[in-house]
Amino acid sequence: MFRKILVPVGLAEKDARAIEVARDLASESGGTVTLLHIIEPVDLPFEEMKDFYARLEEKSLRILEERVAPLREAGVRHAAQVEYGDRASTIVGHAENHGSEVIVMTSHRVDPAKPGLGWTTLSYKVAILAQCPVLLVK
Repeated sequence: MFRKILVPVGLAEKDARAIEVARDLASESGGTVTLLHIIEPVDLPFEEMKDFYARLEEKSLRILEERVAPLREAGVRHAAQVEYGDRASTIVGHAENHGSEVIVMTSHRVDPAKPGLGWTTLSYKVAILAQCPVLLVK
């Protein structure tokens, strides 16, 4: 069904389940999974922080390389990318610019007694703003 699958990931292990779901979707459709990590610049001139960002990007790419292991083992085509910017708008922009057919990402569990607490989360913003389907994995 979905052939271009985008999985925004942080550097923590919590995204493993979203990667597994994307792997399964891609296995069924012969699709491609792109893992995307966003580095949010701090409020300082980029040039002043150039070495810091270079180290952070290098570390991010190393971790992404580890995260593609389940995709590689399943024979799923994959890519790993690092971009800079605001996380929500960069994820949505990447999906639009690269023709992603679905975004698969982790989401927090909602407390039924306090459902409004999660309205400012990244997953909520992406789900509202994205022009393609968003599959939230809890």
